[in-house]
Amino acid sequence: MGNGTLDGAVVAVAGAGGPAGQAALLRLAEAGATVVGSDNDPERLAEAVDAARYAHGGATVTGETVDLLDPAAARDWADRIEKDHGRVDGLVHLVGGWRGSASFTATDLADWDLLEKLLVRTVQHTSLAFHEALQRSDRGRYVLISAAGATRPTAGNAAYSAAKAAAEAWTLALADHFRKAGGEQGPTSAAAILVVKALVHDAMRAERPNAKFAGFTDVKDLAEAVAGVWQKPAAEVNGNRLWLTEKP
Repeated sequence: MGNGTLDGAVVAVAGAGGPAGQAALLRLAEAGATVVGSDNDPERLAEAVDAARYAHGGATVTGETVDLLDPAAARDWADRIEKDHGRVDGLVHLVGGWRGSASFTATDLADWDLLEKLLVRTVQHTSLAFHEALQRSDRGRYVLISAAGATRPTAGNAAYSAAKAAAEAWTLALADHFRKAGGEQGPTSAAAILVVKALVHDAMRAERPNAKFAGFTDVKDLAEAVAGVWQKPAAEVNGNRLWLTEKP
């Protein structure tokens, strides 16, 4: 066991309205956490929150539309969670987005402009907003979902891979903060990176019944891995890339 289970924990999920976010809300609620989701799509977020509540009667699952591109809004969200619930034990970063091109030379730098906002800025804003509360927790976790392409970029994914690599570097800097704050006793809070090739969910399989999705991670398995970050000691996961697919 780690330095804290999810029972009674308070966990924020950024990007909670997508398939991965929905799976995370369900799994965290099942584990006994109070879950606070955010998304920029209020309808999608409401559906995800309702599904988690329905699946786990009695679980506290709420949602709030938050503009994570606004650093003040991100900080206000973190402050509200701690004020309302008395603590924050986790931030799971599931804000996503993808743009690619047929070749390296065909890269449109407008794709970088978008991906830098979605994949880097939101990581910067949430980590800066939540790091103090996570450090105060006895089981704080910041969990970033990244892609194998950050380690081995392909020619047509230059913008996406560069953004993911930047997000990883930022998260590792947060991990170093937690390491230094822990002193000789070691960190009590951790920043960890879960690495996938790509994600797959039931709707994708229904749309493409003959596709194999080789190396893809099911969103339910990702949610299980997210929950598992709390089952390991902070020192074991802090600053580490936890691979859910084969290393390139």
